[in-house]
Amino acid sequence: MEFRQLGASGLKVPVLSFGTATFGGGGEFFKAWGSTQVEEATRMVNLCMDAGVNFFDTADIYSQGMSEEILGQALKGLGRSEVILSTKGTFPFGEGPNNQGSSRFHLLKQVEGSLKRLNTDYIDLYHMHGFDGNTPVEETLRTLDDLVQSGKVRYIAASNFSGWHLMKSLGVSDKYGWNRYVAHQVYYSLTNREYEWELMPLGLDQNVGGIIWSPLAAGRLGGKYRRGQPMPQDSRVAQGGSPVPEAVVNEEVFYNIIDALDEIAAETEKTVAQVALNWLLQRPTVSSIIIGARNEEQLKQNLGAVGWNLTVEQVKKLDAASEVPPIYPYWHQRQNTKLNPLPPFYPKRK
Repeated sequence: MEFRQLGASGLKVPVLSFGTATFGGGGEFFKAWGSTQVEEATRMVNLCMDAGVNFFDTADIYSQGMSEEILGQALKGLGRSEVILSTKGTFPFGEGPNNQGSSRFHLLKQVEGSLKRLNTDYIDLYHMHGFDGNTPVEETLRTLDDLVQSGKVRYIAASNFSGWHLMKSLGVSDKYGWNRYVAHQVYYSLTNREYEWELMPLGLDQNVGGIIWSPLAAGRLGGKYRRGQPMPQDSRVAQGGSPVPEAVVNEEVFYNIIDALDEIAAETEKTVAQVALNWLLQRPTVSSIIIGARNEEQLKQNLGAVGWNLTVEQVKKLDAASEVPPIYPYWHQRQNTKLNPLPPFYPKRK
């Protein structure tokens, strides 16, 4: 398993991490993701560890804490120092006006709850699951810095931030000498490449590592979708569990991507999903890709995305198939790439 430095931190993480939103199946939305319970979760954790994947991602809101609880139980047979645990706060958890957001009140409560559910003394990587526009950034970052100083959190990260959200946060941390966000957990896939327009250049400039969620676009790039065929009824999208809205998927571009993936899968003798995941591993700033699985077979297939690389020509073919016109001001900036260079998508390989 390849390990990469996580942003400006000293932490090295495997290029694949295991997302546990499928654990629990609480509520209709997460039930469509999966309903993995402790016994199967333990087998999946062991499969990951055997493959060198020791990075596990969850969140307090995944099945309202059930995911964290099941993951904590599944990890019982392992030494704590053997694994990297990532969880998140910010989104609503319970009732009441103070049970959401990135206030000191909410974050301290959620960290204590996550520690208990995960059965651990510390969290390796703690994310703000989204930006809180009501709480002063200074309050959030001071609280997170206190949590790091206390030893309850090792590193802090953002998720689903806009460019200005992240840059303002980094600036405030720098101003006061507080811990910085070392990673940004983002949605990025062949189906939607908006991450490249601003957040990727920001990540390069500020050395913030990208951790990718839904790399297969909620299963759309898993190999079941084909041009001219109805949507698979057993898919997460059909069952109402997709975190990627249908409205943001350009149907014609999507099937162009599927056609290109099919061609390259045949060339490489890999699955469509493995090709789609490997494409992401070639992109700048990407530190780790979160793979999820409803069952052990899906997990084994996704683990096969590493240990090989697409050729530059194959990457370019997928880039061409998935390209869409950027919105303003990015189309304007791209008219002069000497002033605004694009990220290094095709570095020379040794």
